[in-house]
Formats: sequence, structure tokens, C-alpha cells
Amino acid sequence: MSAALSDDLKKLIDDSPVFATVATVQPDGSPQLTVTWVKRDGDDLLISTTVGRRKEQNLRRDPRVTVMINPANAPYTYAEVRGSAALTTEGGQELINELSRKYTGKAYAEFNPAAKDDAERVVVRVTPRKVVGSL
Repeated sequence: MSAALSDDLKKLIDDSPVFATVATVQPDGSPQLTVTWVKRDGDDLLISTTVGRRKEQNLRRDPRVTVMINPANAPYTYAEVRGSAALTTEGGQELINELSRKYTGKAYAEFNPAAKDDAERVVVRVTPRKVVGSL
């Protein structure tokens, strides 16, 4: 069963370049955290990574994920989105370009010239199971 994002959380994600911290499970059971860009599609969260990165490897092995959204200007306000991830390479390049424009105002290749050497882009779709916090 999936959970819904609050209207305030949707607005925050849609209207500002708020960063998210993504937690995945390492092979030994320990947590792995990554700060990342985020957008939403309905109540699902979309993040980008590349084939072969630790986050991608962890999620292919174990799709459990938590995404923490904590606005920099409101340190005691947050949302913790717990759910499961589905990964696809379809639309991967389009997503990273959209996110880069949102967060930097530039296409990804312009923001990160080394991107030409990146592995194939992956779209991580997080479907919320539970949402907790003050957003």
C-alpha cells in the first residue's frame, strides 16, 4: 500500500531546489547515504543516478529506501519518505537534464562537463509506503 505526500511537501519539491538525502542498505546491512536532487511524479519521488554507483547497486539488490527532505532554511522541518524503489534506464538522460536545469539553471553537460564520461543514467522511482515528519 502506498502513502501520499502532503500538499506542503509537494509544493516544496515542485517550487524549490530542495536537496534530499537518500538512504539505501549496503550488502552488510549498514546504511549508505547520498545527498541528491529530487523531483516528484504524483506521490512518487524521482532521483537520478548512474549504472554501477553504490546507490544503484544497493537498490537493485534491496529496493528498500528512505528519502529525507529537509529544507536548508527550516532545519527543524522535514519529511521522511520510506518506500521501495524501481529502477529503469528509460528516461534517465532526460531526468538528469531536467533536474540540472531546476538546481543549476544549466543543462547537465554544461553544469558537469565530465558527464560525457558518465555511465548510463538511471531513473530511481521511489513509491512511498510511509511518510513521517513535519512537512
